[in-house]
Amino acid sequence: MKLGAFSISLSVKDLATSRVFYENLGFVKLGGDMDKHYLIMKNENSLIGLFQGMFENNILTFNPGWDENGKNIELFDDIRLIQKDIKTKGIDVGEEISKESEGPASFMIEDPDGNVILVDQHR
Repeated sequence: MKLGAFSISLSVKDLATSRVFYENLGFVKLGGDMDKHYLIMKNENSLIGLFQGMFENNILTFNPGWDENGKNIELFDDIRLIQKDIKTKGIDVGEEISKESEGPASFMIEDPDGNVILVDQHR
């Protein structure tokens, strides 16, 4: 199963303060928009998303079809195949993505400890 680029999505109280903190750790802005209350930050192969007011807890995120630079990769497992594989292993996938759909889609699962995992395909 190819889940794509991995990042952690952090729920932050103050986006500007968090941006400065992570810049001091060597992270640089890869994407996002301060006016839309989120930034994607990168340090070598490490990615973090900073999100103000969008969700309550931190989320583990995978992006099928993307590398760690947010660039499209040629060969990847479509999110519908990933969801089907996870479901066959007995993991609750919540509301299923339509098998007839194509392109961008997402779903969320929880690990045994309640940590939320977002699988978010942008293409």
